[in-house]
Amino acid sequence: MAHVIAVAGKGGVGKTTLCGMLIQYLGEIGKGPILAVDADANSNLNEVLGVDVDYTLGDIREEIARSEMAKDSPIPAGMSKADYAEIKFNSALVEDDDFDLLVMGRTQGKGCYCFVNGLLQAQLQKLQNNYPYFVVDNEAGMEHISRGILPSMETAILVSDCSRRGIQAVGRIAELIKECDMHPKTVGLIVNRAPNGELNEGTKEEIEKQGLNLLGVVPQDEQVYEFDCAGRPTTELPEDSPVKKALREIVKKLEL
Repeated sequence: MAHVIAVAGKGGVGKTTLCGMLIQYLGEIGKGPILAVDADANSNLNEVLGVDVDYTLGDIREEIARSEMAKDSPIPAGMSKADYAEIKFNSALVEDDDFDLLVMGRTQGKGCYCFVNGLLQAQLQKLQNNYPYFVVDNEAGMEHISRGILPSMETAILVSDCSRRGIQAVGRIAELIKECDMHPKTVGLIVNRAPNGELNEGTKEEIEKQGLNLLGVVPQDEQVYEFDCAGRPTTELPEDSPVKKALREIVKKLEL
């Protein structure tokens, strides 16, 4: 069974950048192949990883859900929805050297999607034995895990900036994990974009108040901003990048 690592945080804190670097590092230390899952409604993990995506699981979900209402169904005669979903599912899998990527895509439209979500859940369960690790880039609400579409997570990494409000937002995500009975073995906080890689006393106080387990601090690095503006994958940052070095030290502590 795959070890599922869920990365979550509110928008704009650099969550996806750190998630991409985590996937890259796990591949470099021989933990691959990794299944990277972009479960954020604002999908851009592929840009961090430097791969193109043409088809998402959201596209499959919409296509199958609408097939019953369409006069010309895309599902060939005599083929079940489950078999069709499996074929399309495989076409949505973007393969790279150390990882494969699946993008969940758009959220659900009108109508009932229970059956289609069940098909996707079954396909993902089939993949659990093919990968030692799933790394899931989630939105703050972790919709796909809380709904059971994605497998249960063993490690939850919560990402915040170094503001009090950011830490409070992460605290609410930690509470959501408890409320949804997800029961990961590890729940930890990474504070990103800290000036000089250090936290001030106010931030430390808020982390303690929220009862969060601080895994580590990642420094502010203008090179990350420059790569993003240039449209370059941040996984191409040089090996001496302060962000890369800090994240790798954090991952070592997790003993994945």
